[in-house]
Amino acid sequence: MKCFFCQYKTNPSYKDIENLEKFLSSRKKILGRDKTGICAKHQRMLTKQIKYARFLALLPYVSYQGLR
Repeated sequence: MKCFFCQYKTNPSYKDIENLEKFLSSRKKILGRDKTGICAKHQRMLTKQIKYARFLALLPYVSYQGLR
């Protein structure tokens, strides 16, 4: 499987929430390279952008589905 970002010749961005959510689990944890299939360079960039989006409150840190 080819890297998602290499295939479309783009880089991960904190502004693109729809694409960032593809790389999060149902509990909003960042998925590893073995599950996402992206290259190491883009995985590092993706992790930083997800963490920045969380800091800006664009993405949640955790899922609130099971917290009752």
